[in-house]
Amino acid sequence: MRILLIFFAFAITGVAQTGVDFAAEIQPVLKKACYGCHSGVRPTGGLRLDVRSLASRAIVPGHGAESKLLQRLLGEGGQPRMPLGMLPLSADQIAKIKQWLDEGAVWPDAVAGQEHWSYLPPMKASVPAGQNAIDYFVAARLAKENLRLSGEASKEALIRRLSLDLIGRPPSPAEIEAFVRDTRADAWQRLVDRLLASDHYGERWSRMWLDLARYADSDGYEKDSRRSMWPYRDWVIQALNRNMPFDQFTIEQVAGDMLPNATQQQKIATGFLRNSMFNNEGGVDPEENNWNIQIDRATTLSTTFLGATVGCAQCHDHKFDPYTQKQFYQMVAFFNNAATPLKEPQIDLPSPEQARKLAVINQDLEALQAKLKAAPGQAEWERAVVESEKTWTPLQPTAVKALNGATLAIQPDASVLASGENPVEETYVVETSLPDRTITGIRLEALPDASLPKGGPGRDYYGNFMINQLTAETAGGKLRFRETVMDDSSGGGAQGPGKRYPQLWIVDVSREDAGQRLPRQMVMVPAQALKAGGSIRFTIVQRSEVGRQALGHFRISVTSSPNPKRIVEVSAKLRPFLNGEKDKQQAEQMATRYHEKAEELAPLRKKIEDLQAAVRALNIPSTLVASENTAVTKPTAVVRIRGSFLAKGETVEAAVPSFLGRLPEGEQNRLGLAKWLVSRENPLTARVIVNHVWETYFGRGLVETVEDFGTQGSKPSHPELLDWLAVQFMESGWDLKALHRLIVSSATYKQVPTVTKELQEKDPANILLSRGARFRVEAEMVRDVSLAASGLLSSKVGGPSVMPPQPEGVWELPYAKDSDVWTVSPGADQYRRGLYTFIRRAAPYPAMTVFDATSREYCTARRNHTDTPLQALTTLNDPAFFEAAQAMAKRIIREGGSSSSSRMNYGFLLATSRLPKGPEKDLLLSAFEREKRYFAEHTAEAKALSGVAEPELAAWTMVARGLLNLDETLTRQ
Repeated sequence: MRILLIFFAFAITGVAQTGVDFAAEIQPVLKKACYGCHSGVRPTGGLRLDVRSLASRAIVPGHGAESKLLQRLLGEGGQPRMPLGMLPLSADQIAKIKQWLDEGAVWPDAVAGQEHWSYLPPMKASVPAGQNAIDYFVAARLAKENLRLSGEASKEALIRRLSLDLIGRPPSPAEIEAFVRDTRADAWQRLVDRLLASDHYGERWSRMWLDLARYADSDGYEKDSRRSMWPYRDWVIQALNRNMPFDQFTIEQVAGDMLPNATQQQKIATGFLRNSMFNNEGGVDPEENNWNIQIDRATTLSTTFLGATVGCAQCHDHKFDPYTQKQFYQMVAFFNNAATPLKEPQIDLPSPEQARKLAVINQDLEALQAKLKAAPGQAEWERAVVESEKTWTPLQPTAVKALNGATLAIQPDASVLASGENPVEETYVVETSLPDRTITGIRLEALPDASLPKGGPGRDYYGNFMINQLTAETAGGKLRFRETVMDDSSGGGAQGPGKRYPQLWIVDVSREDAGQRLPRQMVMVPAQALKAGGSIRFTIVQRSEVGRQALGHFRISVTSSPNPKRIVEVSAKLRPFLNGEKDKQQAEQMATRYHEKAEELAPLRKKIEDLQAAVRALNIPSTLVASENTAVTKPTAVVRIRGSFLAKGETVEAAVPSFLGRLPEGEQNRLGLAKWLVSRENPLTARVIVNHVWETYFGRGLVETVEDFGTQGSKPSHPELLDWLAVQFMESGWDLKALHRLIVSSATYKQVPTVTKELQEKDPANILLSRGARFRVEAEMVRDVSLAASGLLSSKVGGPSVMPPQPEGVWELPYAKDSDVWTVSPGADQYRRGLYTFIRRAAPYPAMTVFDATSREYCTARRNHTDTPLQALTTLNDPAFFEAAQAMAKRIIREGGSSSSSRMNYGFLLATSRLPKGPEKDLLLSAFEREKRYFAEHTAEAKALSGVAEPELAAWTMVARGLLNLDETLTRQ
């Protein structure tokens, strides 16, 4: 027995050698077929196969046939064959597992599973003095495959590669020529330093971060209202340009508002948290919306800094990683402690001149608002509202009819009650006579009635109604109304923008108790007072997008009062409390109504409105920021059973996942969380960030699943290099520019992207980094490259988002079709970098969506990379790209010399940063001559294409269009 135990210990710790590589041949099979059930904190049957010590109960080292693992995979002993619900393993896979078991089931420490590699502190392996660490580790890995680094790319290719990588735009012809001619030993380092010092460096590297921060210029969801977040984007650009240490960069974004004497810029940085989507549609539960926002912030932070799929634990303990559901809500708790619950603040950002003007206006505004609140006469006003009822005279209908099938009946009190059919659309016609006096106002009352659904006053299921149009005609013709007002906020009063139907008056009583319905009133003031006597006909049109929302019980009356609107100056809900007892809330609401509606206070309100308009005219930018209730030292959150908002469980205090560390006592808040993220005790953040940077340079991270460093994520292709970079990053003081210098100074970075037959066989995806990386530039850069080649690109840095040309019909917003439209920015603003394009989550800029830009609805750590015909059609035909081709043609003629040959060289250089080779140039010149001959015969088309009837300009436009669509133009290589 003792011998068996010794053998088991020897085999399971991985000291023995084996012919089967567990990590390469066995673990991937187990991960795909078994981990779904047999991992995590609640494994099926209590068996975990992802942890060496826990899997031992199913393994008999040296005896595969006796191992339960093999028996269940074969379905022996009358037991169901594993894996359940999946195809059985292949004969080869089972044979390999049996061989591994027979050889002693060697399971190396490095993949033992007790401590996943990313949860262990990174270790910095030694590197021979004088060697670039990147090249050392990459070359060592290549040597195992009998490969070596490829040669260095040409200087033209290197300056283009470096320019795209560091500042996100191609080099100019003059910059290319200067670098090619620079023979100094430190020419490359000089170029690196110049580009890192450029203001455009922050623009280029902020793109990666803004995807993680889910930055956008709108709230998201169906309504998708605009928001002002561009100051946060500017903060990111400026912080990167200043080379703010990444630990400070992190702390200010997660908890800048909590720093001692926090500056305005540190508060702006917390926009990282506020970038969450916000649902402000009707019927949304504010508490549930707030909960969704906190969930988003917890998952965003975990993805961004920890490379963790912590969000999987929202509903249950994580199936594969050691994150429990309780730990997830402990993370949520950090963000559940706003200074004002359910409403986080925004701050204004005035310039010094704006601040001076604002102070003067605010002083006058405060004085007028104080005067308004102190205005006497509320009691008299309440009596006047009550008395105004006596000035109204109901009109007795002489004839009523419904045009589409409803039945209308005149009631003894001069009202009209609808019954019978309730068609989708209905129109009522009421004929009556005017009293023998001048009329200043017409009132339509919507009255409850027991015969209507839930008491009315409308005929839909809830008792709601919607009036589309109301017209009145006398012998003198159709009346014009100067003003339409209602007694509460349920009316639109006019056609609502973006709606299929005009909305004159809408009443939603669905939240009122049946049997407690209140009458509503709408008053229309004629443009000119009506003469006494005569007949009048009212037509009430009722059409809505949902249908069957006709008025059920109504009455029409008139008044000769000089102030016909007085009757609706109090809302329907407050009317019962006029001149009577009121509780505190009712008293406050009545006072507010008096200040906002009383006719005698209109001049004072007008002065206030003028000052408020003056404030808006200052155009002071604002931005959303985070806040903290500092009185709460240990924020809490409620665990939601199975992730359901309505199923509340235990209350937990804010904490980081216990297996990753613990916050010091008294620091269980956002600031403590921020400091922990960038502490040496946290094994993840440095690895995750250097991996993001690496992916941006090479198109693939050292860990391909940049969003998942857990057990289901990819293993590092170069684990020693990843850890070395992570430790070096921290030891450098979290210096991002130093990390960039290290990467771009390596021979690994400078390799040619050529794929030989040998490399295609041994390293087809370039995982071993056997050659230079080659991939299409990012969506925003596709635009930048075209604008740069054309000479149109604006170099302005920062500022509000802009709206370049886009196809018609993209912004068909249901809530604001007519009022919130895409208006092309004037002048050079329409040629800003793609980074500054307005991002509407519900309708992203289509040219960028085609090239795999995200909608920024959620944190995105890794963009898709697709190649579709639509991408080529976009760069050929999109108005913005075609305009770039037109401008590039003019630039070629203006700057490219006098001959077609020199101009072709120049155009090709603008697009690709190199001169064309012989066959390439011959093909292009042939195409140019062919186009030129065509447009010489079709001058009208030449004018339509380029604005003037010049065949040569039209031909160069077509050539430029093709050059901007070249794969090489849009590829970083």
